[in-house]
Amino acid sequence: MINVGVIGYGMSANIFHLPFIESNDNFTFIAISTRQKETVQAKYKKVRIFDTPDELIQSSLVSLVVITAPNDVHYKIAKSCLENGLHVVIEKPMVTSSIQAQELIELANKNNCLLSVYHNRRWDGDFLTVKKLLANNRLGELKVFQSCFDRFRPEVRTKWKEQAGEGTGILYDLGSHLIDQALTLFGLPTAITARCLALREASKTTDYFDIQLHYANMEVKLSSSPFMAGPIKRFQLEGTLGSYIKFGLDPQEQQLNDGIDVNADAFAYDDEINIGTLYLGEHAEIVPTERGCYQSYYHNIANAINNRCLTDDSLVSATEAMQVIQLIELAQWSSDQGKTVSLTVG
Repeated sequence: MINVGVIGYGMSANIFHLPFIESNDNFTFIAISTRQKETVQAKYKKVRIFDTPDELIQSSLVSLVVITAPNDVHYKIAKSCLENGLHVVIEKPMVTSSIQAQELIELANKNNCLLSVYHNRRWDGDFLTVKKLLANNRLGELKVFQSCFDRFRPEVRTKWKEQAGEGTGILYDLGSHLIDQALTLFGLPTAITARCLALREASKTTDYFDIQLHYANMEVKLSSSPFMAGPIKRFQLEGTLGSYIKFGLDPQEQQLNDGIDVNADAFAYDDEINIGTLYLGEHAEIVPTERGCYQSYYHNIANAINNRCLTDDSLVSATEAMQVIQLIELAQWSSDQGKTVSLTVG
């Protein structure tokens, strides 16, 4: 049994982590560090509550720590966990700089600890559908890949992610997901061109991005806008045999917000109105969306820890997560300088 401690008790812990930790028999949620003591005590009678992350880390109660605190403290908390020989899962983004990421990777390797980042949208149903279409060569040679995650949030909210600060803004938030998905499919590009802007009135951090990843024979476009009030075109793929278009967002986040159990029969199935279409010349084919499965992330974590296989290919590796941070840094530099940047990252 893997005893789990959680740092932070916001939306991330409640929606994206604890439901999957609790539904997996390999884990026991045993401790948490949070200021929301009364809220946690009301829901989790047997969970030990600590005032600070350091107290939890030093408690010797847990072997895996899940970090869901704000982005600017990911590095400090993860470093302390690894120095104490604890396995670590970090909510994306991994950290706020690639230098921090590299240091954590070296520390995890030195102490033989698992270090992984929660890039759960590798298990979005629409992304799994895209992977299947590409694996089966339904589009022929892919030439253009567009991935978009728009919202209608024209006013700046008071949440820390939308305020000025280290690692805040939509590039570190949704941008992490889109970049990770692109790297999962295609690996590192040869160059990057980006526009990362604060378009909303009074916005003090990036709330819009348009990123071009340049490959030898293909272009990848990743974007997010806070001004899309209509249907969201999530994916558009264009190849030598045809095109695929998919509207709507993966349902898992909304279902988790609505309190639907992750083991429910209806969980993670896409709404029929959002099912994508494959266009092959004059022929159009409806493509059922694969069922999403965020459960897979923690299933893979449990297998890696139990089998002492900390570099298993099924994991979201820390090196992959570091590459996401490197591309975020290059995208921001490209935007600031108004230039295309050739990659030198490895």
